[in-house]
This record gives sequence, C-alpha cells and structure tokens, in this order.
Amino acid sequence: MTTLTTESGSVTLRDHTVPIGLYIDGGWLPVESTFDVVNPATGEVVARVADGGATDALAALDAAAAAQDSWRFVPPRDRANLFHRAHAILLERADAIAEVMTLESGKPLAEARGEFQLSADFFLWYAEQVAHLHGTYAEGSRGGYRVVTTHQPVGPSLLITPWNFPLLMIARKAGAALGAGCTVVVKSAKETPLTGALFVEVLHDAGFPPGVVNLIHTTHSAEVSAAVMADPRLRKVSFTGSTGVGSTLLKQAAPGIVNASMELGGDGPFVVLDDADVELAAQQAIVNKFRNAGQACVAANRIIVHEAVAEEFTRRFVELTKKLRVDDGFSDAVDVGPIISAKQRDGVASLVAELSAIDSELLTGGSPIDRDGFFFEPTVFKVNDRDNAVCNKELFAPIATIYTVSSTAEAIRVANDTSYGLAAYVFTRDLSRAIAVSERLDSGMVGINRGIMADPAASFGGVKSSGLGREGGHDAIDEFLEPKYLAITVDETAGLE
Repeated sequence: MTTLTTESGSVTLRDHTVPIGLYIDGGWLPVESTFDVVNPATGEVVARVADGGATDALAALDAAAAAQDSWRFVPPRDRANLFHRAHAILLERADAIAEVMTLESGKPLAEARGEFQLSADFFLWYAEQVAHLHGTYAEGSRGGYRVVTTHQPVGPSLLITPWNFPLLMIARKAGAALGAGCTVVVKSAKETPLTGALFVEVLHDAGFPPGVVNLIHTTHSAEVSAAVMADPRLRKVSFTGSTGVGSTLLKQAAPGIVNASMELGGDGPFVVLDDADVELAAQQAIVNKFRNAGQACVAANRIIVHEAVAEEFTRRFVELTKKLRVDDGFSDAVDVGPIISAKQRDGVASLVAELSAIDSELLTGGSPIDRDGFFFEPTVFKVNDRDNAVCNKELFAPIATIYTVSSTAEAIRVANDTSYGLAAYVFTRDLSRAIAVSERLDSGMVGINRGIMADPAASFGGVKSSGLGREGGHDAIDEFLEPKYLAITVDETAGLE
C-alpha cells in the first residue's frame, strides 16, 4: 500500500469538515501522493485529496472480499436498520453536502440541493426494500419435489461514479449494492471526490461494518480499474460514464465473466409534435437542456420540432435561453453554473466550431464568458444538415440544437437515427399518440410532456450504445443479485397415514 503520511486527514470547506483520505476497511487513510480539487467557478484549488493507485485499490478489494460473507448474512432487518440510520444522518448533513457539491462541481446550489433530495430519496427507497427481497415456491412440474427460488448477492462490486452527479450516482449504486448484500469499492471521479467522501462518512458514522464500503480517489483511473477488474474476487462492475470507457470495461470484464451494469452516453431526442403545448415544451426543454450546464447524459441532445410549431417553439425557446443567468453556483441569481473544467470548456468551444461549419444558424450564445472560472454562454443552433456526424454526437454541453421535421413518422425516424438509446422526450396533447410514439422510440426511458423523470421507484437505463442494466426501482437491486434454484425432494405421502 502507498506510504502513509502524518498530514491532517481532512479539510474545512465553508465550515464543513471533509475527509481527504482513502476509505479502506473502516478507516480513512492518507497517502503520500495527492491531487488538486478545483472550484470550476473560480479556477482555484479548494482541496488536495489522496491520490490512490492500483495497490490501494487492491487493498480496498481485499477488505471488501474479506467482509463479503459476514455482510451477506447480516439479517435483512438489521441491514435495513443501518440504511435508515444512514438516511437520518444524511438528512442532518444536507447543507454541508449540497454546499461542498456546489464548490467542487460548480452546479447552482439550488440544483445541488435538488440532487441531494433525490439521492436521499433513492437511499430511502433501498432502505425500504432490503427486508423485502423474496423468492418463490412452486410444485415441481412432474411432482415429487418443490421448486424454490431464492437470491444471493453477486459479491464484491466495483462502483465507478461520474463527476456530473457526484452524490446521486454513489447513493444510487451503493444503495442497491449494499441493499442486495454486496460489499463495494467505490471509485470517485477525480473532479468531485469530496461529495463522495461525505457520503461514505455518513455510512461510516451509521455503523456500516469495516470492509463493507471502501472509497478510492485517483487520477490513475485506467490503471486502478484494470487492476481491480483483473482480480478474480471482483464479481460485479457498475459504471456510469462515456460509451468508450464502458466498452473498455466490458472487455476487461470478459475474461473473468464479471457481471456488468453500464449507464453510458445519450443522444436524447426531444420531440415536439404539431399538437404540443408549445409553452410547456419550451419551458421543459430549458430545464432539461441547461440543467447542470448541459452536462447530463439524459439532456436533450437533439430538439426535433414539427414544422407546424417550429417557428413558435424556436422563438420561445431562444427567448427563455437568453434570460438564463450564468454565474457562480452560490450566487442568489443563477440558473447555469460553470463547465466542470478548462478542458471541458474548450471542448464546448470546439463543438460550437463544428456546428458553425455545417448548414446551421447560431441563434444565441456560442462563446466562452470572459471571467474567472470555466463559464460558457447557453447556446442554441438551428441545424439543417442532419446527416453531419456532429449531429449524432453526445454534446454534454450547454448547447441546444433544433431540427425541423414535417411529420410524426419523420420525427420518429430522426429520433432513432443514432447509436444511442438512453432518454427520449415526447410532447403532444394526445395521450394515445404519446404512447404510440413512445413505443416506437429506441430508448430505455421516455418522458411524456416532461423533461425530468428520475424517480427512485423507476428503472433508469438505456439500450443500444447507452448501456446495459438498470438503476432504480426493484431492477436496481436485482442487478446485484443472482437467482438460485433449489430442487427439494418431497415424499408427498410422508406422515399422512
């Protein structure tokens, strides 16, 4: 393991104390190497966090593997009680977690508080399910035995979380895994390690046993993931991030037949049909597109509008976009925060250049904002050249692209003309039409007359290049369980004489 230091194991941010070490086998461990955590609203370093390597990650897997059998057999009610205790502590620390999230991710404080509440709701959902994981009992098809199905945990799991929703992703993944009886190694995103640390601290203070939860921060993601994925003790990987990295992880999972859940990229079609409530559609498109500065896999990537309402929708959408206030996430008057990093902001500028080079019209925005931090103007393009490669690229940016179609059938064709299939959106006043269109969209999720649809009781995930498996609802815990079939011989006349 990396040489330990005697430096302080925490940092104080906005009067909140945050652990900065690695969390392994029930303790916070500082390491010799550290990396900077930067506030994207100012470009300033706010903390230096332990930079773990492959050796540290394998030590975390050691702890998870050692704790697996004992955690698996903790009675369901006792495990549920730990969840409820953690949920109560989580609520007590709402302000600290939301403020630290804004500090390291840049998202407006109101959005951070919203993410906190949704994360707490997910964790509460799992708490309520832990003691209700049931099997089945049936008579054998030819008699003489009984068919009993039960479930057992997959085993030690690697949870790889992204920076754009740093609390929601860890709460959603860890809640399901721990609820199913799996021990976990969480790898945080290097941009937002502090939020994950506060969440893991909650689990520690709630009394989750040593080794059950482990947390690694690192700037050597590929090295760390490869080392853990190659270890035969790992039985599950759950990843949220780009399709490219997801594909690499699936290749690494193949030799050991490691169970995999992948929540990957999106190219979300936002379909506005000719009978839509245009005002509602425009308002929901604003929320969906520019939440988290457009840095969301479920954000509208292509706004597809029927020609009958295209002019009205575009006018209103641009009006609302121009009213968005871009500022530091702690500002009272802020709608859109900064881009996560200078590199990502430069990538947004490159996307604008690509869109400007094809048959398109820039309607508003299009430039970085000249100030400290990594800010970019909310941007809208009207695009006529649908066949260009940039039109099927996940934007992951505060850039909206509007396309016009002449029929519902064309809208469906355009919506499905992508390798992705995560989230889609349909706006129409006709419920039957909404259902018919939704059923024809190649997408794991469809929002009907709404731009936000995450819910703890709902299955979250996509098809095609957008991933495998689901998070949320009963499906989420099932992702961390293996069915087991017991065939029990029964003498059906025994004791009946």
